[in-house]
Amino acid sequence: MEATIITIMALLFLSFVALGVFVTVKVAKAAKRGVDRTIDQARRTVEDTTLRAKSIGQVGAAGELARLRLSLRTSMRATQEALQAGVGEDASLKESLDLFHRLSAHGLELDADLKRLEREPDRAWVAGQLPELAARTERITGSADALRRAARDRALKFAEDDLSTLSAQIDVEAGALRHWTGPEPTPGTTARTAAGTGAGAGAPDGSTADGWGHPARPAGHAGPGTGGEPSAITAPDPRRTAYPWEKSARPETTT
Repeated sequence: MEATIITIMALLFLSFVALGVFVTVKVAKAAKRGVDRTIDQARRTVEDTTLRAKSIGQVGAAGELARLRLSLRTSMRATQEALQAGVGEDASLKESLDLFHRLSAHGLELDADLKRLEREPDRAWVAGQLPELAARTERITGSADALRRAARDRALKFAEDDLSTLSAQIDVEAGALRHWTGPEPTPGTTARTAAGTGAGAGAPDGSTADGWGHPARPAGHAGPGTGGEPSAITAPDPRRTAYPWEKSARPETTT
């Protein structure tokens, strides 16, 4: 029994140690990636600043090479950011992103060639290569710009369609909210209406109530009037009226 408990404790301890090592390695890798990303971004910023300064401050082949590199890097970076941002919302951009990766290989090759020519001492030969390099740069940046603009137009079209649908739904809802009826009747008005309706429905032919609002006599019951017609209102017979101070009449007896 004790050996089993010791074995379980040892296994738990080893599991926690292994988990701790795994988490530590993951955190270290994530931190390294973050540092590398920061360093790459800082290096790109420095290179772009340097190229921008060269394209403005230098003339001739050196300035033209800096301008071509700056144009290439700016276009490729903008397209990459646009496609990577849109592929999460639109799966159709995955194919466009694959095409951009293939285009990036040509862009990186061209950027390496331009960077190598910056250190070329023969400026005359470099100047002779500039037309071809400018044409390659124009083709690559044109393709990258086409992908980026198509992705942007697609996103704008989807947003416009969604806005149009939403506007139509809101118009329908607004119309439904404005389709109100008249004011609800008050309780007193409802009661009077119900009473009038019940009376009218209960005596449509005058057989249920008489002209005085009292229930009519059933058919076949003849009143004291002539021909079974309802009699008029008459005074009670005083001879048949009993008062509390009168004594009851004694029956007559015969002897």
